[in-house]
Amino acid sequence: MSDEEHHFESKADAGASKTYPQQAGTIRKNGYIVIKNRPCKVVEVSTSKTGKHGHAKCHFVAIDIFTGKKLEDIVPSSHNCDVPHVNRTDYQLIDISEDGFVSLLTENGNTKDDLRLPTDDNLLTQIKDGFAEGKDLVVSVQSAMGEEQICGLKDIGPK
Repeated sequence: MSDEEHHFESKADAGASKTYPQQAGTIRKNGYIVIKNRPCKVVEVSTSKTGKHGHAKCHFVAIDIFTGKKLEDIVPSSHNCDVPHVNRTDYQLIDISEDGFVSLLTENGNTKDDLRLPTDDNLLTQIKDGFAEGKDLVVSVQSAMGEEQICGLKDIGPK
């Protein structure tokens, strides 16, 4: 055997699944669920008991975390549902380009230039106005199932 230590730089989730299974009956309101291959936040759960030999069913009403669309699904409570791995990361805003992309500063000092401005008008104006005023802004980026979007904003004072 070799005495060398192997160092792996973990930039990505090395082949890890974008979702994990969870029993439908254990998913609660404000949790996450995958409906029609979209990561969603659960806003309502109702459980119905069925006949003599049937399963209890869970009725999920959820909102897509990226598009804001309302989706519904009915799953037997004993079956497994896919739950997305949802991460939030904060980045400092460096620049906004004319074509709608933002330039962000990562923790290790690199820049991240592959994100668009958010589609939410309220958040969009807050970011643009704050940037125009020269404020130091930190944006929260939510990522799930290979998609990323700016979902929040913090003002950490003037530059």
